[in-house]
Amino acid sequence: MNLKKKLVGLGAIALLTAGLAACGNDAEGDSSSSSESVGEKLDYKITGIDPGAGIMQATEKAIDEYGLEDWTVTSGSSAAMTAALKKAYDAEEPIIVTGWTPHWKFAEYDLKYLEDPKGVYGGEEEIHTIGRLGLKEDMPEAHQILSNFNWSEDDMGAVMIEIKDGEKPEVAAQNWIDANPEKVAEWTDGVEKVDGDKIKLAYVAWDSEIASTNVMKLVLEDIGYDVTMSQVEAGPMWTAVADGSADASLAAWLPLTHATYAKEFDGKFEDLGISMTGVKIGLVVPTYMEIDSIEDLAK
Repeated sequence: MNLKKKLVGLGAIALLTAGLAACGNDAEGDSSSSSESVGEKLDYKITGIDPGAGIMQATEKAIDEYGLEDWTVTSGSSAAMTAALKKAYDAEEPIIVTGWTPHWKFAEYDLKYLEDPKGVYGGEEEIHTIGRLGLKEDMPEAHQILSNFNWSEDDMGAVMIEIKDGEKPEVAAQNWIDANPEKVAEWTDGVEKVDGDKIKLAYVAWDSEIASTNVMKLVLEDIGYDVTMSQVEAGPMWTAVADGSADASLAAWLPLTHATYAKEFDGKFEDLGISMTGVKIGLVVPTYMEIDSIEDLAK
């Protein structure tokens, strides 16, 4: 009986000690988290993509407009950005990335755009197809297809998700084409076949543009074109279309993201039309982060 009481007493002491230790650890954790600002937690770094991208220029402007002198945006690739996002998200750690819609990450993770009260990132944008001057005369069939090209965010998302899950881009593109023959027929309606004419498409390595360019490559090849895809950064992409070293690109984000390039090369390219509306750029964070606006980064 005395042994039983002794064991119960020891158990109670152990539980009390563990409880106090847990409380002490929680208090320490709360103190640490409450004492650090978002900037301190992130070492004042925003995770960006390739340095020539329009969203990077907009982010540099946002840093200036919102008085975020301590902040920097790190450059890299789209793949590196999403890898950093996954690592932070899986550990429920804070992260801020340059983001855009459409992109598969919004289906994969619970994310939100930070509010932009100063309008640095603009409102809704459009993805345009642009072509070199003289394309209509030299390649009327390709010009017609590229001008007709338009699809939805869901269409693009289906291709992006397959690629993200490990499928080869050309296979994912063919799968979408096979599942959507009526949409492809709208782009190619009335177009005659060609015999191996060479055409070069320039694009940036955004998941969205990888999807659209691979789909268009297959559509043009089915008409008889010999298609080359050239992956470059945004500046060289616009330069290539303007100087004729590339025939077209499906990756022009307007009116804001690529505004600098559109102005620089005004009169040196043809806007073939809008392929998608309602797209967006901005700073993106996981929803578990307790910030809602770019203004919060100055605190």
